[in-house]
Amino acid sequence: MESRVGSALQKYLLLWFIIVARCVSAQGCRSQYEDLIKEFCLAKFSLDMQELDQSQWCSWEDTAELYEDLTNCTYQVANKMSCYWPNRMVDEFFIQIHRLYFHDCSMTGRRLRDPPNRILGPFIVVPILVTLLMTALVVWRSKRSEGIV
Repeated sequence: MESRVGSALQKYLLLWFIIVARCVSAQGCRSQYEDLIKEFCLAKFSLDMQELDQSQWCSWEDTAELYEDLTNCTYQVANKMSCYWPNRMVDEFFIQIHRLYFHDCSMTGRRLRDPPNRILGPFIVVPILVTLLMTALVVWRSKRSEGIV
């Protein structure tokens, strides 16, 4: 009976040791990992983005490879440091990246702009003409009372 209790206690302590070790290693990654991804990954990404014209920042074709390299860099740094990836620091890091470089971009990756007048014109003119036609029809019909019951 005592060996069962001792064995169960050992398993329990081993489980707690593993959990605490994981938590401590995750906490130990915080400042070092954050500093390293800023030093290596962000520095390279910033230089690469500066080489692009700012009008190309919202073009997925122009930035996809740079973004992929940035993602891989954050993963490699986490892997070398035995940190979890993705993690909260990576999420916050990419939110900062998006605020700095992609804040003016739409979800499709293209800048929002008005369509050309040849496309926009009919969407404006047709409802106006229909409204005028319906108004004229109501006025005309109201003057002809003989057909109304």
